[in-house]
This record gives sequence, C-alpha cells and structure tokens, in this order.
Amino acid sequence: MFDWVKVEIEEQIKELCSLAKEIWNEYSICFISQEQIDYMLEKFQSEQVVKGQINFQNYQYYFMEEDGENIGYFAVQKQKDNLFLSKIYIKKDFRGKGFARKAFTNAIIPIARELELPKITLTVNKYNFASIMVYEKLGFDRVDSKEFDIGNGYIMDDYIYEYTI
Repeated sequence: MFDWVKVEIEEQIKELCSLAKEIWNEYSICFISQEQIDYMLEKFQSEQVVKGQINFQNYQYYFMEEDGENIGYFAVQKQKDNLFLSKIYIKKDFRGKGFARKAFTNAIIPIARELELPKITLTVNKYNFASIMVYEKLGFDRVDSKEFDIGNGYIMDDYIYEYTI
C-alpha cells in the first residue's frame, strides 16, 4: 500500500539524505557529472541543509512508502503564491509504476489546496527527459527556462513548469 510520511526528526533526516545519495548517484549521472552530483548532494541534500530548509525555509519533506519501504521522497516549499515542488525522487525499481502520480495526486495537490495556493511550480534540468515526460503527463505546462548559478562553476540549465490547481 502506498503512503507518504512527513520527515520531522533527526533519524528521518539521516535516512532521507542516505536515500537521496542512493537515488541521485544512480539517476542523475545520465545528465550531469559525478562531480556535480557530489557537489549538489552536499549543497542541497546534506543533513545540515535539509534541517535548515525544514526549520527556516518553509520546506516539507516526505518519504514515499510502499508496503512500509521507503521507495523515494519529495519536498515542497510554500512560497508567496505557489507551492514549489523542489524534489521528487523514486528508487530505480519503483519508477514507471505510477508512484509519482500517486504522490502528486494524493499528497502534493492536497498540500497546495490546504495552503490555499493556486499553482504548483518546479524546475527540471533540460536534459532530464524522463522527468520532463512525467511532469507533462501529470499536466504541468512549460512556462519558462532559466539558468541558475549554483556555485563551484556549475550552472543548472532548467525549464520551469507550472500546474494550475
């Protein structure tokens, strides 16, 4: 049975960061270098950073569970007039089985509605073709593209997508 569990305590944050490392190293190597993956994990998915995002930046992290096993995670951030879908990552063996749709329909849209936000936004690497296809199937519209300097000489070349509630 599919469920999602809010990440709130130190032990969960450690587990989430370990899961992030596993998924990012397996998946992201298709479109960014190992050096950039290592840099981004430290900059965006280290325990200290995740704690700061939860405590000071309006982020909410959730494990995605299937029959009690953590199969992935997602993170959302309440912004002024939208819910930012910051992350949604699923382990390799569970991709293509509808879990992103279940998380989006059963958890992420209801969070946006509860917060009375009219849209959900996200950014996605222009070369992350598999994720782009998922977002478009979910009903997201491409509204822009931007380059983000994330430091250490790395630039994220992303599309910006929007979903109207």
